[in-house]
Amino acid sequence: MSYDVRLAAKLDEYFEGREDVEVRKMFGGLCYMLSSHMCCGIIGETLIARVGPDSYSDCLAKQHVKEMDFTGKAMKGMVCVSPDGIKQDSELAAWLGFCEKFVKTLPPKKQKDKK
Repeated sequence: MSYDVRLAAKLDEYFEGREDVEVRKMFGGLCYMLSSHMCCGIIGETLIARVGPDSYSDCLAKQHVKEMDFTGKAMKGMVCVSPDGIKQDSELAAWLGFCEKFVKTLPPKKQKDKK
């Protein structure tokens, strides 16, 4: 599966200059890691947003949002936002800020020993 390079460019711009952000190829698309935690991603033209379990139901109630269930089972705390939900740069920035805010509540990841 491919990903929308224009959307990737917008995410790259949003996170530009951040040393705590890493981009990985994952799920057949791109995954943006914040302090080693998945923050958001892109599959096709869809934004994958990590919103957390407490905000999950409220986010699903929004227009252009659905469950993330590419494995056949919904991943609670993760939603898919269709291109219509992020047409405006301000809409995309709001989703990315929401993802970033949730990820910052997570405990730091233990660093793996490099061999």
